[in-house]
Amino acid sequence: MNFIIWIVVGGIIGWLASLVMKTDAEQGMILNIVVGIIGALLGGWLLAPLFGTGTINQNDFSLGSLLVSFLGAIILLAIVNLVRRGRTR
Repeated sequence: MNFIIWIVVGGIIGWLASLVMKTDAEQGMILNIVVGIIGALLGGWLLAPLFGTGTINQNDFSLGSLLVSFLGAIILLAIVNLVRRGRTR
């Protein structure tokens, strides 16, 4: 059951991050899930020590962990935009 919640929350986080970065038209549901989960990993690596919280990948579904996962997804999309287009949006 945790895996299903992880997929759903990762998809929502990826979708929200794609809306913020204006890449929603380029992504589908599967890519939103991937962005949410990998963004949570990136956020856990970069931002979790700064905020003192976990991420959704660590089965921590608090507001802080959702924020860290969301910011990690935004950072991931910014890096992808930088590599693909040579600039961020």
